[in-house]
Amino acid sequence: MKAGTQASAGPEQHRSARMKALVYETYGMPEVLRVEEVEIPVPKENEVLIEVHAASVNSWDWDLLRGKPFVNRVGALSKPRYPILGADVSGRVTAVGSAVSRFRPGDEVFGDLSGSGWGGFAEFACARKDALTPKPEGLSFAQAAAIPQAGVLALQGLRDKGRLKKGHKVLINGAGGGVGTLGIQYAKWTGAEVTGVDSAGKLELLRSLGTDDVIDYRQTDFTRTGKKYDVILDVVGSRPLSAIKRALETGGTYVMVGGPMPRILLTMLAGPLSARLHQKELAVLIHKPSHKDQQVWKELAEAGAVVPVIDRQYSLDEAPEALRYLGEGRVRGKVIVNLKPPVIEK
Repeated sequence: MKAGTQASAGPEQHRSARMKALVYETYGMPEVLRVEEVEIPVPKENEVLIEVHAASVNSWDWDLLRGKPFVNRVGALSKPRYPILGADVSGRVTAVGSAVSRFRPGDEVFGDLSGSGWGGFAEFACARKDALTPKPEGLSFAQAAAIPQAGVLALQGLRDKGRLKKGHKVLINGAGGGVGTLGIQYAKWTGAEVTGVDSAGKLELLRSLGTDDVIDYRQTDFTRTGKKYDVILDVVGSRPLSAIKRALETGGTYVMVGGPMPRILLTMLAGPLSARLHQKELAVLIHKPSHKDQQVWKELAEAGAVVPVIDRQYSLDEAPEALRYLGEGRVRGKVIVNLKPPVIEK
């Protein structure tokens, strides 16, 4: 056993045991992924070992898999930095390090492993103690795994960058994905008026989440409707900044959560000038995992204010297909990889 590690059927037994994991050794498409048996990791003194029940697939997984954009190869030019992808997980604690007091073996948790070396597409994974939050009561493991990155991005984009208030007019561009579906529910809970923009096939979903207005981006350019918004949360970065400013109220904020790298850089450069000349803020949200923000989502979920949207669920053996489906850009809400058979509610 690693010095200082506490466990209940934990690291000492797991050290010689093996687990199934989705691994890859070279950048490429889902074909480079394969399920193999590898050693179960041993938690360090400030880490927790989780038996993973479910993991959600993020666009970041897709980018790391392909090594695109090139920034994802910094420090890992020819070989992936993380042999096992997967950041958003939920499961049960099986062992804790000596510096961990918040969790005990048997606790149900969810969290974001992007600051802990990834590894979520595996039967066991290690996480820093501050990366995890108790799983919301009443949610399945799959639903809990759908929250961490998407929920934190939506919260930080709307609450922090956007300074969202009751009565604000909010537009979410790319509203049918993980960030958007959670962002809609948070904005409605706050008392905002919400417009969702996505493809026609996702508009009914957006309506079901309480969206006040929906726009099919193939039919209507939201920057040319004449309506102005206090906050625009942009997951796709599909409109020119000049057009975005046209759709912003004076004093309003545009928050870019995702999109092409050149557009992200342009938004960062143009932001200060726009704020001075037009009183319209252009901001880029940098992903910052947060246990405190995960706690906000736990409380909202337990209060029934939000319900994660799950499109499809796959087994670990089917995980390459899950990545492929995400890459096609048709996902409604989140895609889940189940490491344990999901519990069917009767």
